[in-house]
Amino acid sequence: MTYPDDLLVSGERVLAHQHPHPKMLITPTLVFLVTVGLAAYLAALVSEQPWHNVGWLALLVVAVLAIGWGTVAPLLRWRCTHFVVTNRRVLVREGVLTHSGFEIPLNRITSVHFRQNVLERMLGCGTLSVESASDEPLDFEDIPGVQHVYSLLYQAADGTD
Repeated sequence: MTYPDDLLVSGERVLAHQHPHPKMLITPTLVFLVTVGLAAYLAALVSEQPWHNVGWLALLVVAVLAIGWGTVAPLLRWRCTHFVVTNRRVLVREGVLTHSGFEIPLNRITSVHFRQNVLERMLGCGTLSVESASDEPLDFEDIPGVQHVYSLLYQAADGTD
């Protein structure tokens, strides 16, 4: 998916547009599986009771709320989080209902670093740190292909894109 062209300034082009690494979706997937499994087990237990219709309805409501809160909401947050590197700036946009974001012009970037632990190296993601002329370093976690993005950002900040 490309970044919307109407959000770019004249002459600006996208070098990288990414969502956080899908490893962020492991816990929501487990929440979904556990919720469905537990709800099915409890529904089978309740089926022998004289009040089984009320029990099933209560289980359904609780399961839908758990899946909405523990699975759908994190999926939407992941999908609505954008990390974008253009030939002029680094942008981060987040939010489902309320949008927030910030950007750093490339000419203000003083240094770029990346970190990966062993698991992140196996998954191909990591943390990208960007230092600008006057601000504290900004850490962007769970960037897929962090070494590639690091290279792109370094080249763009150096003016060799």
